[in-house]
Amino acid sequence: MIPRLLLSLASMALALPLLAAEPAAASADELWQRLQAGGHVLVVRHAATEPGLGDPPGFVLGDCATQRNLSAPGRADAQALGAAVRHHGVPVARVLSSRWCRCQDTARLAFGRVEAVAMLDSMMYDGDAARARKLAELRQSVLAWQAPGNLVLVTHDVNIRALTGDRLAQGEMLVATRRPDGTLAVVGRLGMPKSVDAVQSM
Repeated sequence: MIPRLLLSLASMALALPLLAAEPAAASADELWQRLQAGGHVLVVRHAATEPGLGDPPGFVLGDCATQRNLSAPGRADAQALGAAVRHHGVPVARVLSSRWCRCQDTARLAFGRVEAVAMLDSMMYDGDAARARKLAELRQSVLAWQAPGNLVLVTHDVNIRALTGDRLAQGEMLVATRRPDGTLAVVGRLGMPKSVDAVQSM
């Protein structure tokens, strides 16, 4: 019993330096400053939707009326996101979005424009091969992006988990940098402002 206890304590002691070496998440102020400088990727989960998981049976990708869409508070939150970006003087380059209406609406309400691309479409209904293809295409696009400002990606929870391993609430955002292979190194996360008024206190 004692040797096992000593072994466990030794393992914990060895792990402590590794834990201490992990960089602390950047504060909100630091994240906004990074975004002001440009060169980052802003990964956004779509804003709050009507209750539900996925989409109704038989939904059609090109028909918003058949999908789970943004709620009224979600639309207000998306507008508040855009107000926060403008308030902090963040330069925005391309705004890429899933073709799902809730993602496109989030992008339009926040940034005023959107490029809908299949590589950001929900992976919920995809097999392993389809998920791998989307991730590979997205990483190539991130790697090829050279414009000034920040690249915005608006997508779904399942895609963000596959891309970075992070779980985001609806409307939350990740600030990330690019690695040489096109994968993302997350610097930190920003919560969704809940009203335009809240932006003034950020």
